[in-house]
Amino acid sequence: MDYVGPFTFTCVRSVIGGLVLLPCISLLSRLNGQTEKNSAGSKKLIPGGICCGLALCLASCFQQFGILYTSVGKAGFLTAFYIIIVPVLGLFFGRKCGPFVWVGVLLALAGLYFLCMTESLRLGTGDILVFICACLFSIHILVIDYFTPYVDGVKMSCIQFFVCGAVSGIAMLIFEKPELPQLFAAWKPILYAGVLSSGAGYTLQIVGQKDMNPTVASLILSLESVVSVLAGMLLLNQHLTSREILGCILMSAAIILAQLPQKE
Repeated sequence: MDYVGPFTFTCVRSVIGGLVLLPCISLLSRLNGQTEKNSAGSKKLIPGGICCGLALCLASCFQQFGILYTSVGKAGFLTAFYIIIVPVLGLFFGRKCGPFVWVGVLLALAGLYFLCMTESLRLGTGDILVFICACLFSIHILVIDYFTPYVDGVKMSCIQFFVCGAVSGIAMLIFEKPELPQLFAAWKPILYAGVLSSGAGYTLQIVGQKDMNPTVASLILSLESVVSVLAGMLLLNQHLTSREILGCILMSAAIILAQLPQKE
């Protein structure tokens, strides 16, 4: 964000993510010798990719703008609010959760608080933008949940990236003035976000969410906060405070609890 605007960053990383998946799709098709499994899946593939791409684009842009006006800790906490929003929205679509999952959601929320929040609870403009981002990521998770039983996850992910790149690209041309020197100056984070965060991360999310309860998926996704803290400790020699250790323990317990077998 020191070099490029939010729309430019979202556009370029999304296009890179889509391009990375093209050879993967070709290789997987050759290895599996598969075309589209059925006509229903073929009809849902493009609408699924478009819906996922729009949700991802809006969520990413709101997140990028929100980070400009709030702290990293608050942004991490508010973004992961999808662990509450997903099960609530899921109730409207007939997605019920057992008691263990609901307790896990509350534990994870408490863990996120201890892990991310170190400052005032007062909400500013950036906090509101990031909270809207959390709502949009919740929709993204539920859209994936709806389409994955019918379509090839890697192909749908590829479509979502090009849709996300196209929409954010239009906004980029209208509201920002991208320049090649700025893009080259930020090439490392852009390349990482495009290849690994988008191309690998979001694609594995789509593939992994197949036949999984979306609330459990959201709980597992929220572990990104724990991983970031542990990575800071291992790679950057940062030290965990007692609050952060408690947060990691609570979130890990939440994931384990949500996975325990229970009666419907």
